[in-house]
Amino acid sequence: MSTTTEPVATKRRFRIPFWAQVFIGLGVGVVLGLLARNLELSWLTTTLSTVGSIFVQLLKVIVVPLVLTAIIVSVANLGRVTNAVRLAGQTLLWFAITAAISVAIGIGIGLLTNPGASAQIDPASAKAPSHSGGWLDFLESIIPGNVLGLEVSSRVSEAEGAISVSSNLSFNVLQLIVLGIAIGAATLAVGRKADPFIDVTRAALEVFSKLVWWVILLSPIGTAALIGRAVAIYHWDVLGSLAVFTVDVYLGCALVLLVVYPVIARLNGLNPLRFYAGAWPAIQFGFVSRSSIGTLPLTQRVTTRNLGVAPEYASFSVPFGATTKMDGCAAIYPALAAITVAQLFGVDLGVTDYLLIAFVSVVGSSATAGLTGATVMLTLTLATLGLPLEGVGLLLAIDPILDMIRTATNVAGQALVPTIVARRTGLLDLERFNSNRFAHAADRLEESESSDEPDPDADSAGSGRDRELVNA
Repeated sequence: MSTTTEPVATKRRFRIPFWAQVFIGLGVGVVLGLLARNLELSWLTTTLSTVGSIFVQLLKVIVVPLVLTAIIVSVANLGRVTNAVRLAGQTLLWFAITAAISVAIGIGIGLLTNPGASAQIDPASAKAPSHSGGWLDFLESIIPGNVLGLEVSSRVSEAEGAISVSSNLSFNVLQLIVLGIAIGAATLAVGRKADPFIDVTRAALEVFSKLVWWVILLSPIGTAALIGRAVAIYHWDVLGSLAVFTVDVYLGCALVLLVVYPVIARLNGLNPLRFYAGAWPAIQFGFVSRSSIGTLPLTQRVTTRNLGVAPEYASFSVPFGATTKMDGCAAIYPALAAITVAQLFGVDLGVTDYLLIAFVSVVGSSATAGLTGATVMLTLTLATLGLPLEGVGLLLAIDPILDMIRTATNVAGQALVPTIVARRTGLLDLERFNSNRFAHAADRLEESESSDEPDPDADSAGSGRDRELVNA
């Protein structure tokens, strides 16, 4: 007697979607921050600060080898491409176009609302920032000081008659990119003899990518800690004195995110909702972490796995964009801040001054990565216009709350431009792009990472699909 076995239905284990985990972490963080603030629980504030700092530091540490190996491999891959120079040119062109539009929006909002005239703040209390940026500083900053772009800063302090010296180790991402491009170009010049080096670098890139994903899976915890710390220690009453400026920054970023980017996407044959569904995990993480560099691994992952950009191009354009493509920090914010500072100190700006603001925003945005963030970009703008640098100190008090929306705008642009260029040059997997839904975009990232199957995006530059990188 023969027996037949019927297939047993397997139950799918219930799992909270990744995006929902992040939002739950955000809610928990707000609650913990309010408890720490209202009940004056200093231990809870310290715990949130420590956990948040550890989370961001983990990302920053892994970013160093990840960016360096990704750039080297990407340049080596681009060596097989007949239109590599044109790809780079189109990327830079779209960076400039979106930056010009963003700074125009910032200037327009500033002229309409006069944020400095309505600010309830005393300019006499302003102090110049300890770090400022200039064009010569930027040029010097892009030259690597060592093979990892590491920088060491020391500070001497004296307390109760004892002198202590503290050192801080940091890295310059722009130097990493310059170094990676140079090494990649050297491998192309060496030829086949460099193949073993490229193979090792590719393997290292896979290892570091796995490490990055393990850290990103901690995002719900990191989100709770970072938001909780902000709620616990932020002085919200300061917003009142600069309310118009604060609203202007959020309005400008919202216009770029909800109007400019969707229009540009649509003009290039892309569905804006599909783009935001695919890029959303990186955008929301950028909002919480306030770090384009810390978000870089996730931005690159969504650009390839969700948006369908060819990995050999994304591994070059996304890290490059994370250091130079900052419509929030380097276009909207410095334009509005310069107008605010000018009005606070009674300085009239003319047409030439507004053109200088646009020029600095489009050309000088790399200084944001080369030095110390949006503050340096602002000092560079003020110095170019001849405005008092003391005005920076007046705006630093509310910088954390502004940096959230600025970084989210930065990250969205860093994902959009590679997607547009890929679409225009035949390097975009339209089927993958059009499959994006808000309900599962983040989970697809998680599932592809936990699966033992090969990543469909990991095929080489010379295999499959119509990504043969033909002349655009």
